[in-house]
Amino acid sequence: MALNIAHALQTAKKCLATVSDSPASDAQFLLCAALAVGRAHLLAYPEQVLTPEQATRWEAWLARAAAGEPLPYIIGHRAFYDREFWVTPDVLIPRPETELLLEHALTAAAAFPAPVVVDVGTGSGALAVTLAAHVPAARVFAIDRSPAALAVAQRNAAAQGVNVTFWEGDLLLPCIQNGLRVDVVMANLPYIPSRVVDTLPVSQWEPRAALDGGADGLDLVRRLLAQVPQACAPDAALFLEIGYDQGEAALTAAQAALPEANVRLWTDLAGLDRLVCIRCKK
Repeated sequence: MALNIAHALQTAKKCLATVSDSPASDAQFLLCAALAVGRAHLLAYPEQVLTPEQATRWEAWLARAAAGEPLPYIIGHRAFYDREFWVTPDVLIPRPETELLLEHALTAAAAFPAPVVVDVGTGSGALAVTLAAHVPAARVFAIDRSPAALAVAQRNAAAQGVNVTFWEGDLLLPCIQNGLRVDVVMANLPYIPSRVVDTLPVSQWEPRAALDGGADGLDLVRRLLAQVPQACAPDAALFLEIGYDQGEAALTAAQAALPEANVRLWTDLAGLDRLVCIRCKK
């Protein structure tokens, strides 16, 4: 029996009901990608029959989605800020809440004539690539300890046509080793406490190394803060994404490591702890 758009969506909605909070919209999103059309096309042509190739791809993708696999991994890309990024299971899927970090970093970078910007734990490269696109005068560096993640980030930089230098290494250590003095640091580091990681559905699909932040979730944040005096310019700005309940602990860690710096906590639109902003003093 030929499979048309209406039937495909109806079946998908039922299949995704147990793994998604929004099965109807997820079904539309997945079918749009499978057919390479927009949502308006699905609504306008519900009787359109899928070609054999489209049906095969759709059925395979739907089976993966029904098993709980995140949609960005299935279709291979994810929207972030104002562009699309390639993603694979080697990298964390970019989240909308991380756009708050980017917006602060863009503002800070604009205050320097030719800023040196570093994205620590770059993953897909979403932060580094987007900032490079919006601040052409910046020298942008992206660091990750995962070669597989760096390969994804390099692909995204090439696709977006921006110039980013990629280094494999631990936090800010490559900057120190190369004598680079950094003006702006962006860091969306792993911040989930180790004991919590395995209880979260995200741990079944996304790389544990991008999730596990140690005993209280702030191990990597503390190690990065300890490297700041060696890696950063005297008036550097740092933006660190944190967990929803880590504000007080993160502020304490930042103030202890950089007692002369101006440290602030920003919350997201839901009023949850999200970002530690640090401005070093000359």
